[in-house]
Amino acid sequence: MAWWKNAVIYQIYPKSFMDSNGDGIGDLKGIEQKLDYLKQLGVDALWLSPIYLSPQVDNGYDITNYRQVDPHFGTNADLAQLIAASHQRGIKIIMDMVANHTSDQSPWFLESKRSRDNYFSDFYIWRDPKPNGDPPNNWGSNFGGSAWEYVPKRKQYYLHYYAKEQPDLNWENPLVRQAIYDMMRYWKAHHVDGWRMDVITSISKDQRFLDYPNPHHLSVVMGNQNNGPRMHEFIHEMHNEVLGPFSMLSIGESPAATSTDARLLVDPSREELDMIFTFEHMHVDRQPGNINGRWAIQPINVVQLKQTLAKWQDALRDHGWNALYFENHDRARTPSRWGNDLHYRYESATAFATVLHGLQGTPFIYQGEEIGMTNPHFSLADYEDIELKTNYEKLVNQQKTISSDNFLKAARKISRDNARTPMQWNDSPNAGFTSGQPWFKLNPNYPQVNVAADQQAAKSVFRYYQRLIHLRHTQDILTTGQFELLLPDDPHLFVYRRVLDHMQWLVMANLSAEQQTLTDFPTSGEIVIANYPDLQIGQNVQVNVLRPYEAAIIALPD
Repeated sequence: MAWWKNAVIYQIYPKSFMDSNGDGIGDLKGIEQKLDYLKQLGVDALWLSPIYLSPQVDNGYDITNYRQVDPHFGTNADLAQLIAASHQRGIKIIMDMVANHTSDQSPWFLESKRSRDNYFSDFYIWRDPKPNGDPPNNWGSNFGGSAWEYVPKRKQYYLHYYAKEQPDLNWENPLVRQAIYDMMRYWKAHHVDGWRMDVITSISKDQRFLDYPNPHHLSVVMGNQNNGPRMHEFIHEMHNEVLGPFSMLSIGESPAATSTDARLLVDPSREELDMIFTFEHMHVDRQPGNINGRWAIQPINVVQLKQTLAKWQDALRDHGWNALYFENHDRARTPSRWGNDLHYRYESATAFATVLHGLQGTPFIYQGEEIGMTNPHFSLADYEDIELKTNYEKLVNQQKTISSDNFLKAARKISRDNARTPMQWNDSPNAGFTSGQPWFKLNPNYPQVNVAADQQAAKSVFRYYQRLIHLRHTQDILTTGQFELLLPDDPHLFVYRRVLDHMQWLVMANLSAEQQTLTDFPTSGEIVIANYPDLQIGQNVQVNVLRPYEAAIIALPD
């Protein structure tokens, strides 16, 4: 069985994890200092968000040089040392690959925009203006405004799905593809174990470049940027060129994928990717069809959450593998977003963790998730994220489709910056993250919520995660057991069964702040794990009610 099938992977956002030199920015030596902490937690691999040379317009997802570590984070030698030190502890390293776009400061792009007839001219997607000088079509950028930017020297527009400083690469050009594969081979030669692939399903563009439907008569329109006509061909080629021959783990970010799309991407017989990150289950607090997109929030729809996750469990059973997550560098803190971080922070954090880690797939933990970190209650001026700032300008100031107050309410729930505040290690100044001035404001609750305090607490999120990880390593039922969703229409309870041979485990969680009653199926058995302290591991119990955000796994009798 592949190593990653009973592994737990920990994501590090290096800029906010640990600063070793006092410049206020997390770095590679800081990560190395915390390897024993990560080993104590029990994780098997670290996914590092981008650490390459970058102007940091999009916090490193705008890459100037794929083969050079940005000086903010250290040197290539520091990375080599981190990889070696991690491997000595049995921890693998997964790098973030951004293959859809580069920085506009990349030598590739600087050459490409100079003329239409040099080696790099077709490394990016260039199109002529319309006769009146307008962009080639009405496509919008994820960060607001048009997805096209004009360059007078070429008298053409280039495509950028994200910031104008992030031009999209032209994957139709085989030279581009080989340049990416060579970069991947370079890092394999430096002992990297795998890849998380940023928006990898966006690399193929419909070469007709047709306008998107525009029923609201907007100046620019956001459409489906994923699953282009040659996407599977390109990813299969990548597998044959790099992933397969070098046995590198591959996890693709696939924003628009359904469970049906996922099977095409991760079925081993198709030789594409090992796992993909779906966004579908992360839309359960979004108002469907609202013109403001993800900024139009609603309370969590628990029925939608569990039915979506169940659909993926069922669709990929024997046809691929699930990547399991609730938090990452693009997602807010779960206790604040979906739980109750005021009265039930520990219970919220551990209830959602129980639900996630009980599923079939590879769980991902985002830094700080293992201590129940929460969203900060910032003002708009405190946020740094380019996505938030450009969407505020678009939706509040230009379209006027959402008020400033409602945008702020949404930002406090779902903004990417909620996950990017510095890691909270202890109650010393700057939470032990840095001895200097932090690059980003800390969550003011760090004196109460931090690693040192949590590890000493009677109700420790960290110790709960340790136990979940231990179960993943030792209990085959979590890796290979069948999945069956129970109570699919209950608006508060997330309950499912895992079955392997004669073993049956019942995974149950109350995802509300009110007590809920369990009915209609057996709930007597032995506690495997529980987040309320009066239920002890190994204790035989019958559970008829679940208290606020209570969760447990019970081994049912044969």
